[in-house]
Amino acid sequence: MSEKSAPVAYGGQAVIEGVMFGGRHVNVTAVRRKSGEITFLEVPREEKGWVRSLRKIPLLRGLVSLIDSSVKGSKHLNYSFDAYADDEMTPEEREELKAKNKKGEAKLGLGAIIGVTAAAILSFIVGKVVFTLVPVFVEQFLFKGAFEHQIYHNLTEGGIKLILLLLYLYLISLTPIVKRLFQYHGAEHKVISAFEAGEELTPENVQKYTRLHYRCGSSFIMLTVIIGVLIYSLFTWDSLAERVVQRLLLLPVVMGVSFEFLKFTNALRDVPVLRYLGYPGLWLQLLTTKEPTDEQVEVSIASFNRMRELDAVYAKQGAPASVPDAILDPLEG
Repeated sequence: MSEKSAPVAYGGQAVIEGVMFGGRHVNVTAVRRKSGEITFLEVPREEKGWVRSLRKIPLLRGLVSLIDSSVKGSKHLNYSFDAYADDEMTPEEREELKAKNKKGEAKLGLGAIIGVTAAAILSFIVGKVVFTLVPVFVEQFLFKGAFEHQIYHNLTEGGIKLILLLLYLYLISLTPIVKRLFQYHGAEHKVISAFEAGEELTPENVQKYTRLHYRCGSSFIMLTVIIGVLIYSLFTWDSLAERVVQRLLLLPVVMGVSFEFLKFTNALRDVPVLRYLGYPGLWLQLLTTKEPTDEQVEVSIASFNRMRELDAVYAKQGAPASVPDAILDPLEG
């Protein structure tokens, strides 16, 4: 089977000075160090049977996938942050940190893993709740008695949510580190698009492709705003407290439906007219992605190729408990 017809729908995530790609059997992050070297974090994918079962249930699979990707993504983001911090350290600071890490090795283990996982899940939930409720309070404060029908309040709430989202993304994109993060996000999309087109992955070939992609998480965020307005309009409320509780209870439903609609629009992206269903998400990516440099594309290609290489090995031999030759600690790499 040719690469172009391969059924695997690869996805990824931009990290600090690098890119993570997820395969069937392994997740790989490649990071460009200050020295110019590219280092890797390679983590075999381990998934419980009950999680795989939940991933097959429509609506519920979206929420499971989002939480799972948030937990796993935090590990790779932390790796890139540690590598970035290490590059900014003096030799003396690096040796001091190594000594502290060695003294604390006995304390690391299951507790640390549970702590990181819990923190990732908590930050995911808190972020979604805040993004859901802040527009409710703002709309209630500014337009409490402005409209007779609640559907107009829902539309206004959605508009406020969209404005806050766009303003937030624009402001953080002005910071140098986030701008580079968005460039790596663009590099990730370009590599996936080039691969799906059957191109040889070279910086020159990859740069020809768009930095926008239908399966991006940015598209999901936009869909939650639109789908949220539609779902909220099916219900009524009599007080602010009831409205808040309603939004919290419906949040998993909004996320589940948005996930399914994202899959639907991606499946139709090559169908004339219907492909436009995914355009709102692509428009948002104009903010969350930037045009990458050739050097950034090289990092994205390195991550993708290493992921594909390990995936092929594990497909034949089975994924090991640990990945040989992986640099798991940037301080030791």
